[in-house]
Amino acid sequence: MMTTPFIDDTDYRILQYLIEDSTLSHKEIGEHVHMTGQAVGARIRRMRELEIIEGYTIRWNPLKIGQSIHAFITVFLSSGSAHALFQKFALHHNSVAELHRVSGEGCYWMRVRAADQEELNAFLDELLKFGNYRVNLGLGQLK
Repeated sequence: MMTTPFIDDTDYRILQYLIEDSTLSHKEIGEHVHMTGQAVGARIRRMRELEIIEGYTIRWNPLKIGQSIHAFITVFLSSGSAHALFQKFALHHNSVAELHRVSGEGCYWMRVRAADQEELNAFLDELLKFGNYRVNLGLGQLK
């Protein structure tokens, strides 16, 4: 059984600064939490070892690179044996930004980005090999 690792208030503050801007240097974070950059680096390494920090990412604007369609797709698989093939398809398809196995209505929920309606239609045609789907298009991100 895995125990929950303990982090103190300083670790939590360091984590919050990294979540807000992962490009901050250890020295810059240290100035906010009143520690040296070396001490901050040691705490970050510890949180990585404890798998509290799993990696780093960036925020980007998909519209700037031509991905203007943002679709939320609920997938209904046609059979129980389709799961492995569907997961392989979705995990390796560049258009799929997120994939979640869900309870309730549908088997999976995915977030897909596409350049235009034609690209989205091609993706949906591929999806039909595994079952059916319901599509909702994003009109604007609020948060």
